[in-house]
Amino acid sequence: MFVEFQFPIVKLVDYQQRLSELENDGNPFATVIMAHLAALNTTSDRNERKVQKLALVRRLYEQGLEEQDVINLFAFIDWMMTLPAELEAEFDREVQQLEARQSMKYVTSIERNAREKGKEEGKKEAKKETFIKGISLGLRLKFGDKGRDLLPEIEAIEDVDTLEAILEAIETTATVDELRQIYQTTTE
Repeated sequence: MFVEFQFPIVKLVDYQQRLSELENDGNPFATVIMAHLAALNTTSDRNERKVQKLALVRRLYEQGLEEQDVINLFAFIDWMMTLPAELEAEFDREVQQLEARQSMKYVTSIERNAREKGKEEGKKEAKKETFIKGISLGLRLKFGDKGRDLLPEIEAIEDVDTLEAILEAIETTATVDELRQIYQTTTE
């Protein structure tokens, strides 16, 4: 038995000549194609990319789509049309102004800010873990069991700068009490 599949082929760049048709189409995939074409056309001009990205987002609001559809399409546009940090900040301000006029909240900006905060916290947590591992090894090698007894106290410290100071101090301190004194004075 022989099964044959046929798939229609579409080149999105062929829609470049049909932009006005896409702009008038209410289908969400028209927005997807427009975002793709705008991303291709603005690879060397980030300012124009910001303008095009804003126009696409404005279009989402004007189409009267459901909130979740706006969020999903915006996430796609945001992914497709990345901007440098300074232009992204300008874009965010302009979207907030647009939202104020449209009386529709842009949940994705909140999500993006939360994501950024989460990334920073993740980096901080990873740094803390690295310092704790280094401190644990240093305590065990330099002070043996007495050093390992300090570990629960040190693991409770949240400040990464203090943890870094402890790690550096392991090399120069002669006793466990001397080391404890370093982090007790910095946390008081």
